[in-house]
Amino acid sequence: MRILERSVFVGPSLYAHFPVIRLELDLGELEQWPTGKLGPAFVDGLVAALPGLAEHGCSYREPGGFIRRMREGEGTWLGHVLEHVAIELQNVAGEDVTFGKTRSAGKPGVYSVVYEYVQKDEGIAAGELALRLLASLLPIELQPRGSVPGDWEWTSARDEFIRYAQRGALGPSTASLVRAAEQRDIPWLRLNQQSLVQLGHGKYQQRIQATITGKTPHIAVELASDKEETNKILASLGLPVPKQELVQSEEAALRAARRLGVPVVTKPYNGNHGRGISIHLSTDEEIIEGFKAAREHSRSVIVENFLSGDDHRLLVVNNELVAATRRTPGHVVGDGEHTITQLVDGVNADPRRGVGHEKVLTRLVLDAQAGMMMERVGYNATSVPKADEIVYLRSTANLSTGGTATDVTDIIHPDNRDMAVRAIRAIGLDVGGVDFLTTNIAESYKKIGGGICEVNAAPGFRMHVSPSEGTPRDAAGPVIDMLFPPGSPSRVPIAAVTGTNGKTTTARMLAHIAKMAGYTPGLTTTDGVYIDGQRTVEGDMTGPVSARMVLADPHIDIAVLETARGGLLRAGMGVRSVNVGAVLNVQSDHLGLKGIDTLEQLAEVKRIVVEVATDCAVLNADDPNVLKMSGYTDAKVICYVTMNPSHALVREHVRAGGRACALEAGVNGSMITLYDKGSHIPLLWTHLIPATMEGRALHNVQNAMVAASMAFSLGIKLDAIRQGLRTFDTTFFQTPGRMNVYSEHPFKVLFDYGHNAHAVSVMADLAGRLDVTGRRIVVLAGPGDRRDEDLVAIANAVAGRFDHYICRRDDALRGRDGDEVPGILARALRAAGVPDEAISIIPDEQLAIDAALQRGRSGDLLLVFADALVRSWKQIIKFRPAGTPEQADHRVLVAAPAAIGEPAFDEASFADLGDLVRDERGVRFSRESND
Repeated sequence: MRILERSVFVGPSLYAHFPVIRLELDLGELEQWPTGKLGPAFVDGLVAALPGLAEHGCSYREPGGFIRRMREGEGTWLGHVLEHVAIELQNVAGEDVTFGKTRSAGKPGVYSVVYEYVQKDEGIAAGELALRLLASLLPIELQPRGSVPGDWEWTSARDEFIRYAQRGALGPSTASLVRAAEQRDIPWLRLNQQSLVQLGHGKYQQRIQATITGKTPHIAVELASDKEETNKILASLGLPVPKQELVQSEEAALRAARRLGVPVVTKPYNGNHGRGISIHLSTDEEIIEGFKAAREHSRSVIVENFLSGDDHRLLVVNNELVAATRRTPGHVVGDGEHTITQLVDGVNADPRRGVGHEKVLTRLVLDAQAGMMMERVGYNATSVPKADEIVYLRSTANLSTGGTATDVTDIIHPDNRDMAVRAIRAIGLDVGGVDFLTTNIAESYKKIGGGICEVNAAPGFRMHVSPSEGTPRDAAGPVIDMLFPPGSPSRVPIAAVTGTNGKTTTARMLAHIAKMAGYTPGLTTTDGVYIDGQRTVEGDMTGPVSARMVLADPHIDIAVLETARGGLLRAGMGVRSVNVGAVLNVQSDHLGLKGIDTLEQLAEVKRIVVEVATDCAVLNADDPNVLKMSGYTDAKVICYVTMNPSHALVREHVRAGGRACALEAGVNGSMITLYDKGSHIPLLWTHLIPATMEGRALHNVQNAMVAASMAFSLGIKLDAIRQGLRTFDTTFFQTPGRMNVYSEHPFKVLFDYGHNAHAVSVMADLAGRLDVTGRRIVVLAGPGDRRDEDLVAIANAVAGRFDHYICRRDDALRGRDGDEVPGILARALRAAGVPDEAISIIPDEQLAIDAALQRGRSGDLLLVFADALVRSWKQIIKFRPAGTPEQADHRVLVAAPAAIGEPAFDEASFADLGDLVRDERGVRFSRESND
């Protein structure tokens, strides 16, 4: 039993619309051992290890269903069991996950195990621990070799997993803020592995770090951390604070205690979470020990009057007290029969107590501090306290050290409420906690005394959200309402576009339209991330990482996400939902990879984009596989796009008041027309859109229609849509590798990235529609990781349409031999009737393009399918045709530009072309020599 492959999906995927992990699990010989055959001992051992499994319903949809499934008949297979165990382990660690799905992976004994997760690393660790637990419960003879180390012990492994999960989890306070944001439909992104979180998207974002917000003044945090200065400020306002002194030595601490009068409290100068605080110190020995404890956390130590009374935390948000809690240090209550150790065990048996922040309460620990507290009253761990005697094991009441919390918000006296608000305002915090000691919070401090011992920036919310006793308080909601007042925006409009071909151009068109409309767009494409038209990151950026980059950028107010098949299969989408999702087409490409073998399977992948669309799904009605997606979206509106004005389904959709975009013939050409709620809206003549080459480039006509439909569905005004389409062209700068035209040579070059049969056919069609007085020449290639039949289809897409064919390969062979791809293309062309003399095999991309350029004559059209876009485009524009003044230097220009002083062809450009090229005779040139 072993994991063959692991995939982590961060967002909507084929398996779910939320984060899941997929394991490909090989059971090996255990395929023959379902739980029924393993016997009751296996199931009993599993339930004993994880009692919560008894609540799993499984296919029976009721508690106990999963246990029933394991016991009945032959039971169930271990892949299915692993799914439930991985889920339950995360539940034990405090995560609320429930979803799982296990199916055969198509091979005997191999299963696809999918389960939900919250934290990536925790989810992965849960799968690995689940595998080990199952192996440990198997009979020795069935245990996979090395699967269970000799010193492995389940309880220790479980607790270590919980601690590991908590180290990576959001803390209770941050988690409560995130939940409050989710309740208000405010999106969030975790920005690091600690507690830094972005709430909202783009320019509407706010940030929190634990309970410090982006609006918390830095100087206020510094003041709150400076306990001496805080004390002085509050005292100057007449607020109740103890007298205190700052010391740096044991002797100074003793002198301060004598001046202040014992008992005293020692605490770190800038500590937090109750660390290093010692209270009710009377003897010199106690004061010295308290000094040492505080010194572990700070160079300077505060000695202050000890105030009697209960410890209260008063939480103030945006100048209002929202919660008050009485905190009691970790303790046990004697019964006259049991030792302190036994009493601690009894307290820890409370199911509400767990490891760290796992649960509402934290387990008590008999450590050095507990020993000191017991010693003060003459006890040790084996002592038996009297009945009802309280034995404190901690000097402070923090929940993280085993303390308890009782909500007292409803009974706090108004004077105490106002005192807390004044204290937080005096320090300048937007969110702050006041530690207040008093014998009765329901009576005014002015009457019975009491005092503020500390003011906290980033106060914890756990005690208020999940008190041990009393009413839970919504501590996080007021913080979110302060950051995002009701009615204020938190989201930017998000549009996602996918399809086999055209998605890059369509995404760029839409981003350009948005910019013309006054937005600051963030755009992800196959060549990078763009913010307001400027590329900020280079590379293929069509996956979830780039989506997060855009949404985290504080400048953008609209996001356009090109979403590719590879990212969807590898990690899912980067956002849970989009406002507008569009699918352009589903064509044969990348089939045979990642388990996607048919067009129907590919359509299922691309369908994810419209499955998560909330406002509008834009679908190409002319593609049957796309049209079927209308039954899988919950978007409020479906917008069909068709180039066939007689499309029967679209006609009925329009007559029913639906939204559509159609291409209609008119006296002046073809008009892109929108329909919505019975309105007929002529938008723009296609010949006025530069990207359509006067309407001849029909694929870009369709891309423009989809971009216009998406823009309209995003609420962009019609005039801005028209302006955007009329100013969007297909220059290399605007859309590199997407139907770029270079006309500065005597012949014309059409330059494109097309790398599948459909894309190649579209460009070949365009080449046939252009007016050409000379010959048509094509440079053809196909990616090495495509199937042979895909490469043959690429060749057939151009066969018979050109006068000469140059077959090449990409730089990256992707598993193919050097000449294999061009050889397959050439053979397919011959089989399609292309004569041998019309075919050239030149494997190297640079040499193939150079040969095409050398062949070019006045009036010719060269269609170049390129892979290395920047390098190939520079090669084309730097080429000097025969008869030009530069022709004599052409070969040297490519080989060593520095030698002839060509200023436009700098070292960086030369590097793009490579250090070694050949001329048509095969003569080698390099940087070092012109020979």
